[in-house]
Amino acid sequence: MSRKGKVLVAMSGGIDSTVTALMLNDEGYEVVGITMKTWDYASSGSSKKETGCCNIDSFNDARMAAVEHGFPHFILDIRSEFGDAVIDNFVEEYIAGRTPNPCVMCNTHIKWRALLKRADALGCDYIATGHYGNIHRNDNGRFYVSKGVDETKDQSYVLWGLQQDLLSRTLLPLGKFRKTEIRQMALDYGYPELAKKSESYEICFVPDNDYRGFLKRRVEGLEERVSDGNFVDTGGNILGHHKGYPFYTIGQRKGLDIALGKPAYVTQIIPETNTVVLGDEEDLNRQEMVVAKLNWQKYDGVTNGMEAVTKIRYKDKGAISTLHNHENGISVHFYSPVKGIAPGQSAVFYEGDDVIGGGIILRSNQS
Repeated sequence: MSRKGKVLVAMSGGIDSTVTALMLNDEGYEVVGITMKTWDYASSGSSKKETGCCNIDSFNDARMAAVEHGFPHFILDIRSEFGDAVIDNFVEEYIAGRTPNPCVMCNTHIKWRALLKRADALGCDYIATGHYGNIHRNDNGRFYVSKGVDETKDQSYVLWGLQQDLLSRTLLPLGKFRKTEIRQMALDYGYPELAKKSESYEICFVPDNDYRGFLKRRVEGLEERVSDGNFVDTGGNILGHHKGYPFYTIGQRKGLDIALGKPAYVTQIIPETNTVVLGDEEDLNRQEMVVAKLNWQKYDGVTNGMEAVTKIRYKDKGAISTLHNHENGISVHFYSPVKGIAPGQSAVFYEGDDVIGGGIILRSNQS
C-alpha cells in the first residue's frame, strides 16, 4: 500500500495525461493507468485517425509509459455509453437549432463517471486527469474547480459539470504548472517525441472538423428534409435560400454562400420554420440570457443579484454579470453587451478564479 493512496489515471497517450501519471507515480501514489476507447474511428467517415483527446495511435504509447514505469494499465471500452450520451446529444442539439459542446458532455456525464465506477472496482482512492485546473475545498465543505496557473491552457470552463462526489475524489496535478513546464518534464522523463507533439482540438468523433458531414451521415434524409429554407434579415425579409438550419451556428460569417454586398452574420436560428436570420455584427450583441441544466460547485446556488464573471465560450475572457434565479434556471444580465451568445453552449460563472457553477445556455435576449 502506497503512503499517499491508490489513484486511477485517465491516460490518452498524450503529453498531459502521461506526465500526470508519471508525476503522481514519482510522488508516491500507487498509480493505475486507464485508457478509454470512446469511439469507433473507422466509422467516422474520415481518413484521419488522430483526434484531440481520443487518439487511437496513442493507446500503445499510454501502455508503454505504464510498462516502463512499472504500473498497470487497462483499456476500457465505453463506446456504447459514449455514443448514447454524447453523440446522440450532439445530433439532437443541432437538430434543435442549438450549438452543443460535446467535450463538456463527455467530461461530466461519461468520462468521470466511468472513471469513478472503475476506481471503486479497483479499490482506488482517487481519480486523476491531465486537465489544466485546480480543485479546492471551500469553508462550507463544498469542492470546486479553479483556473489553472497557465491561463492559455486553463480548462476550468469544461469542468463546470463535475458534481461534488466526483470533485472530492479527483486530482488535477497539472493545474499548478505551465504548459512549457510540462513539455520540459516530458523531456526529462525521456519522451522527446511527446514533448514535440502538436495538439489537436477537434471533436474526437468528427476528426476532420466537418460536423455538417457527420450530421448528414448520422441522420438519414436530413439534407432533403431541411434544404431550401430561408435566409431572412432581422426584419423578416427573405434574402435567399440556405442548405438547412442545422448546418449553421450563431455568429457564423463564412460559408453562408450568399452575397449581400456586406459581411453578414448568423444572429438567430429558428428550427420550427427552417429559418436562419442574418444581420450585422452588432446584431449579435445581447445583454441577457437564460441558463438551464445547472451544476453548482463553490456554493450550492446563488442569491438574486449575485455578481459573477460569466464565460459563454471556451476562449472567452468573460464579462461581469449579475445572476438571478429564474423558473427555467438562472437569468444572467450583463453590464455591457456580449457578442454571439449561442444556445447549447456552456455558460460558466466565476468568482475570481473559482468556478461558482455553470449550465447550458437556453436562450438569449436583447436586453
